[in-house]
Amino acid sequence: MKKVLLLLLSITALFGAKIEFEVLGSGGPEIDGRASTSYLLWIDNEAKLIVDMGSGAMLRFEESGAKLETLEAVVLTHLHIDHSVDLPSFVKAGYFSQRTNSLDIIGPDDNWYFPSTSEFVENLFGSAGAYRYMRDVLDEKNDSFQIIPFDIDEQTTKKYKSFTLTMIPVHHGIVPALAVRIDIEDKSILISGDTNNKDHSLEKLAKNVDLFVAHHAIPEYAQGYATQLHMKPTEIANIAKKSNVKRVLLTHRMKRTLGTQKETLQIIGKIYQGEVSFAEDKMKIEL
Repeated sequence: MKKVLLLLLSITALFGAKIEFEVLGSGGPEIDGRASTSYLLWIDNEAKLIVDMGSGAMLRFEESGAKLETLEAVVLTHLHIDHSVDLPSFVKAGYFSQRTNSLDIIGPDDNWYFPSTSEFVENLFGSAGAYRYMRDVLDEKNDSFQIIPFDIDEQTTKKYKSFTLTMIPVHHGIVPALAVRIDIEDKSILISGDTNNKDHSLEKLAKNVDLFVAHHAIPEYAQGYATQLHMKPTEIANIAKKSNVKRVLLTHRMKRTLGTQKETLQIIGKIYQGEVSFAEDKMKIEL
């Protein structure tokens, strides 16, 4: 038996963990047949991290076979409805799970227009919150598990058992927002979140990542307010090229981009020579 265990440990050390990135939701705030933004990190067939919880994320999570008990953290890149609205559904589902250990809820700090993540959680579950009947989830002693909010207002690194997160504030109009880099052993993923990269904060964080998950919510010809919120394909391509990204996944797809796939690939291909694909709900990529 000892020889078998040693062999298994040797094989694991040699080949490393099985790392998969699943798109739970590839859409935006529209009614378009897609779940809104949500991503799931799998390590050795266990769900370890959720980034964003837009509408439909809970259903897609169930369909994936993931378990709440194995999650180590949640990141909300910002508090727009299509990125955060399913959080209460996950917390309620936790009451009926076997989870007992606390769960970090990480997100941006506040400004005049938006609450901080901790205030958002308090508005949901606090003593005067919309779901105050579940206010004990904010306490260490409760009938379910404790959720612990963290507000991020500058570049921050947090280490967990299975991965390391590096988060930076990014420009998304008036909305406090984050980009998230996930490092797992020798593999890495960057999720841009919603941003037009006005402050050019993504290039450094994207350096040599295996997968650049870029939010593709506007076409190249977009004008007006949307360009203050989102990146055009040329911006995505420039980041990927400068940062030596291995693969680009275009997600947060909206109706205004759904008919422009061929054009978008041509535009990006003139700048960036790596692999580019379009996200679909329940798509899974092994790194």
